[in-house]
Amino acid sequence: MSETLKIALVDDQNLCRMGLCELLSKGYGFDVLGAVGSLEALQKLIELEPDVIVMDLRMKPMDGIAMLQQIRDDGCTIPTVILTMSDSETDLSNAIKAGARGFLLKDMAPEDVVDAIRRVAAGEMVVAPSMTVKMIDMLKGKQPGSEPRHSLNLLTEREKEILQLLSRGESNKAIAQTLSISYDTVKQHVRHILNKLNLSSRVKAAVLFAKEQGHASDDE
Repeated sequence: MSETLKIALVDDQNLCRMGLCELLSKGYGFDVLGAVGSLEALQKLIELEPDVIVMDLRMKPMDGIAMLQQIRDDGCTIPTVILTMSDSETDLSNAIKAGARGFLLKDMAPEDVVDAIRRVAAGEMVVAPSMTVKMIDMLKGKQPGSEPRHSLNLLTEREKEILQLLSRGESNKAIAQTLSISYDTVKQHVRHILNKLNLSSRVKAAVLFAKEQGHASDDE
Protein backbone atom coordinates (compact mmCIF):
# COMPACT_ATOMS: atom_id res chain seq x y z
CA MET A 1 0.00 0.00 0.00
CA SER A 2 1.73 3.13 -1.22
CA GLU A 3 -0.56 5.91 0.01
CA THR A 4 0.09 7.57 3.36
CA LEU A 5 -2.00 5.98 6.09
CA LYS A 6 -3.71 8.10 8.72
CA ILE A 7 -3.08 6.67 12.19
CA ALA A 8 -4.64 7.30 15.60
CA LEU A 9 -2.44 6.23 18.54
CA VAL A 10 -3.85 5.30 21.95
CA ASP A 11 -1.59 4.74 24.96
CA ASP A 12 -1.89 6.07 28.50
CA GLN A 13 1.88 6.56 28.90
CA ASN A 14 3.30 9.81 27.54
CA LEU A 15 6.71 8.38 26.71
CA CYS A 16 5.23 5.46 24.76
CA ARG A 17 2.91 7.76 22.82
CA MET A 18 5.75 10.12 21.92
CA GLY A 19 8.10 7.33 20.91
CA LEU A 20 5.55 5.54 18.75
CA CYS A 21 4.43 8.81 17.17
CA GLU A 22 8.04 9.66 16.30
CA LEU A 23 8.67 6.19 14.87
CA LEU A 24 5.56 6.02 12.70
CA SER A 25 5.49 9.61 11.46
CA LYS A 26 9.15 10.42 10.92
CA GLY A 27 10.59 6.94 10.56
CA TYR A 28 7.96 5.39 8.29
CA GLY A 29 5.94 8.27 6.87
CA PHE A 30 2.54 7.64 8.43
CA ASP A 31 0.23 10.59 9.03
CA VAL A 32 -0.29 10.40 12.79
CA LEU A 33 -3.49 12.35 13.43
CA GLY A 34 -2.97 12.29 17.19
CA ALA A 35 -1.64 10.32 20.14
CA VAL A 36 -4.06 10.14 23.07
CA GLY A 37 -4.62 8.29 26.31
CA SER A 38 -8.35 8.43 26.99
CA LEU A 39 -11.65 7.32 25.45
CA GLU A 40 -12.90 10.90 25.17
CA ALA A 41 -9.81 12.01 23.24
CA LEU A 42 -9.99 8.92 21.01
CA GLN A 43 -13.63 9.66 20.15
CA LYS A 44 -12.55 13.09 18.90
CA LEU A 45 -9.74 11.55 16.85
CA ILE A 46 -12.21 9.12 15.27
CA GLU A 47 -14.04 12.11 13.80
CA LEU A 48 -10.90 12.74 11.68
CA GLU A 49 -11.43 9.30 10.09
CA PRO A 50 -8.08 7.56 10.62
CA ASP A 51 -7.34 4.50 8.49
CA VAL A 52 -6.10 2.49 11.49
CA ILE A 53 -6.23 2.83 15.28
CA VAL A 54 -3.18 1.50 17.15
CA MET A 55 -4.08 0.90 20.79
CA ASP A 56 -2.29 -0.27 23.92
CA LEU A 57 -3.88 -3.01 26.03
CA ARG A 58 -2.94 -2.21 29.63
CA MET A 59 -4.28 1.29 30.29
CA LYS A 60 -5.92 3.15 33.15
CA PRO A 61 -8.66 3.95 33.98
CA MET A 62 -10.06 2.09 30.93
CA ASP A 63 -8.07 -0.75 29.35
CA GLY A 64 -7.76 -1.32 25.63
CA ILE A 65 -10.35 -4.10 25.44
CA ALA A 66 -13.03 -2.02 27.18
CA MET A 67 -12.15 1.01 25.07
CA LEU A 68 -12.34 -1.00 21.86
CA GLN A 69 -15.68 -2.49 22.86
CA GLN A 70 -17.00 0.99 23.60
CA ILE A 71 -16.07 2.49 20.24
CA ARG A 72 -17.47 -0.58 18.47
CA ASP A 73 -20.72 -0.13 20.40
CA ASP A 74 -20.69 3.50 19.23
CA GLY A 75 -20.58 2.28 15.62
CA CYS A 76 -16.87 2.76 14.87
CA THR A 77 -15.63 0.19 12.34
CA ILE A 78 -12.08 1.56 11.84
CA PRO A 79 -9.56 -1.33 11.80
CA THR A 80 -7.88 -1.45 15.19
CA VAL A 81 -4.53 -2.97 16.13
CA ILE A 82 -3.69 -3.88 19.72
CA LEU A 83 0.01 -3.23 20.42
CA THR A 84 0.99 -4.67 23.77
CA MET A 85 3.59 -6.41 25.93
CA SER A 86 1.11 -9.19 26.78
CA ASP A 87 1.47 -12.56 25.04
CA SER A 88 -1.52 -14.00 26.90
CA GLU A 89 -3.88 -16.19 24.88
CA THR A 90 -6.75 -14.80 26.97
CA ASP A 91 -5.84 -11.23 26.00
CA LEU A 92 -5.57 -12.29 22.36
CA SER A 93 -8.98 -13.96 22.49
CA ASN A 94 -10.62 -10.99 24.23
CA ALA A 95 -9.10 -8.54 21.77
CA ILE A 96 -10.35 -10.48 18.74
CA LYS A 97 -13.81 -10.87 20.29
CA ALA A 98 -13.91 -7.10 20.94
CA GLY A 99 -13.23 -6.44 17.27
CA ALA A 100 -9.45 -6.03 16.97
CA ARG A 101 -8.02 -6.73 13.51
CA GLY A 102 -4.46 -7.07 14.77
CA PHE A 103 -2.63 -8.19 17.90
CA LEU A 104 1.04 -7.16 17.93
CA LEU A 105 3.76 -7.28 20.57
CA LYS A 106 5.94 -4.32 21.53
CA ASP A 107 9.11 -6.40 21.26
CA MET A 108 8.56 -6.92 17.51
CA ALA A 109 10.95 -5.29 15.07
CA PRO A 110 9.67 -1.82 14.05
CA GLU A 111 9.53 -2.77 10.37
CA ASP A 112 7.38 -5.80 11.22
CA VAL A 113 4.96 -3.62 13.21
CA VAL A 114 4.74 -1.17 10.31
CA ASP A 115 4.17 -3.98 7.80
CA ALA A 116 1.43 -5.43 10.03
CA ILE A 117 -0.33 -2.06 10.33
CA ARG A 118 -0.34 -1.71 6.54
CA ARG A 119 -1.73 -5.22 6.13
CA VAL A 120 -4.52 -4.51 8.62
CA ALA A 121 -5.37 -1.34 6.69
CA ALA A 122 -5.53 -3.49 3.53
CA GLY A 123 -8.12 -5.77 5.15
CA GLU A 124 -6.08 -8.57 6.70
CA MET A 125 -6.21 -9.86 10.25
CA VAL A 126 -2.66 -9.94 11.62
CA VAL A 127 -1.17 -11.33 14.83
CA ALA A 128 2.41 -11.29 16.06
CA PRO A 129 4.31 -14.29 14.67
CA SER A 130 4.91 -15.64 18.18
CA MET A 131 1.12 -15.57 18.78
CA THR A 132 0.20 -17.50 15.62
CA VAL A 133 0.16 -20.92 17.28
CA LYS A 134 -2.03 -19.57 20.09
CA MET A 135 -4.36 -18.08 17.49
CA ILE A 136 -4.54 -21.42 15.70
CA ASP A 137 -5.35 -23.26 18.92
CA MET A 138 -8.03 -20.69 19.70
CA LEU A 139 -9.66 -20.86 16.27
CA LYS A 140 -9.47 -24.64 15.93
CA GLY A 141 -11.86 -24.93 18.84
CA LYS A 142 -14.53 -22.85 17.08
CA GLN A 143 -17.36 -24.30 15.03
CA PRO A 144 -15.59 -27.28 13.47
CA GLY A 145 -16.58 -27.87 9.88
CA SER A 146 -18.34 -24.52 9.52
CA GLU A 147 -15.86 -23.13 7.00
CA PRO A 148 -15.51 -24.34 3.41
CA ARG A 149 -12.63 -26.69 2.72
CA HIS A 150 -9.71 -25.39 0.66
CA SER A 151 -7.44 -27.84 -1.11
CA LEU A 152 -3.75 -27.69 -0.27
CA ASN A 153 -3.19 -29.70 -3.45
CA LEU A 154 -3.36 -26.38 -5.31
CA LEU A 155 -0.03 -25.40 -3.75
CA THR A 156 3.46 -26.13 -5.03
CA GLU A 157 5.86 -28.03 -2.80
CA ARG A 158 7.68 -24.79 -1.95
CA GLU A 159 4.39 -23.10 -1.05
CA LYS A 160 3.45 -26.03 1.20
CA GLU A 161 6.85 -25.75 2.85
CA ILE A 162 6.31 -22.05 3.51
CA LEU A 163 2.76 -22.67 4.77
CA GLN A 164 4.09 -25.22 7.23
CA LEU A 165 6.54 -22.66 8.61
CA LEU A 166 3.74 -20.07 8.81
CA SER A 167 1.71 -22.50 10.92
CA ARG A 168 4.61 -22.63 13.39
CA GLY A 169 4.43 -18.88 13.85
CA GLU A 170 7.51 -18.04 11.77
CA SER A 171 7.77 -14.49 10.40
CA ASN A 172 8.58 -13.82 6.74
CA LYS A 173 12.10 -12.86 7.77
CA ALA A 174 12.61 -16.13 9.67
CA ILE A 175 11.20 -18.17 6.79
CA ALA A 176 13.58 -16.45 4.38
CA GLN A 177 16.52 -17.36 6.61
CA THR A 178 15.37 -20.95 7.09
CA LEU A 179 14.88 -21.58 3.36
CA SER A 180 17.82 -19.41 2.21
CA ILE A 181 15.62 -17.28 -0.02
CA SER A 182 14.95 -13.54 -0.05
CA TYR A 183 12.39 -11.77 2.11
CA ASP A 184 10.61 -10.48 -1.02
CA THR A 185 10.41 -14.02 -2.42
CA VAL A 186 8.72 -15.19 0.78
CA LYS A 187 6.21 -12.33 0.58
CA GLN A 188 5.43 -13.27 -3.02
CA HIS A 189 4.91 -16.93 -2.08
CA VAL A 190 2.60 -15.95 0.79
CA ARG A 191 0.50 -13.83 -1.59
CA HIS A 192 0.24 -16.78 -3.99
CA ILE A 193 -0.76 -19.11 -1.17
CA LEU A 194 -3.55 -16.79 -0.03
CA ASN A 195 -4.80 -16.30 -3.58
CA LYS A 196 -4.84 -20.02 -4.36
CA LEU A 197 -6.63 -20.89 -1.12
CA ASN A 198 -9.00 -17.90 -1.41
CA LEU A 199 -8.08 -16.72 2.08
CA SER A 200 -7.71 -13.18 3.39
CA SER A 201 -4.87 -13.64 5.91
CA ARG A 202 -1.85 -15.76 6.74
CA VAL A 203 -3.45 -16.61 10.07
CA LYS A 204 -6.37 -18.29 8.29
CA ALA A 205 -3.91 -20.12 6.04
CA ALA A 206 -1.99 -21.36 9.09
CA VAL A 207 -5.23 -22.52 10.73
CA LEU A 208 -6.22 -24.34 7.54
CA PHE A 209 -2.85 -26.10 7.41
CA ALA A 210 -3.15 -27.14 11.07
CA LYS A 211 -6.65 -28.50 10.47
CA GLU A 212 -5.54 -30.39 7.35
CA GLN A 213 -2.64 -31.91 9.25
CA GLY A 214 -5.06 -32.93 11.99
CA HIS A 215 -7.30 -34.67 9.47
CA ALA A 216 -4.29 -36.46 8.02
CA SER A 217 -3.24 -37.67 11.45
CA ASP A 218 -6.75 -38.92 12.16
CA ASP A 219 -6.80 -40.87 8.90
CA GLU A 220 -3.49 -42.63 9.54
